[in-house]
Amino acid sequence: MALSNEEILAGLAEIVAEETGLPAEQVTPEATFTDDLDIDSLSMMTIMTYAEEKFEVRIPDEEATKLSTVQDAVDFIAKAQA
Repeated sequence: MALSNEEILAGLAEIVAEETGLPAEQVTPEATFTDDLDIDSLSMMTIMTYAEEKFEVRIPDEEATKLSTVQDAVDFIAKAQA
């Protein structure tokens, strides 16, 4: 069963919080991974790996590099679940 965007966002926020130590509330749809959340490419790959496991989707590396905002990631995961 596909998750809602809100459920995906909450799950991503949890992953980002665990990986970065940031409060999950900072992980908003419009937040950018690099500027707002200060996530480097290595942490981003780790986050995407956890997201793949959590949401049971495949996020190719070349796609992961295109995800600049949290909403981009939510949209990608929502589509990948379908």
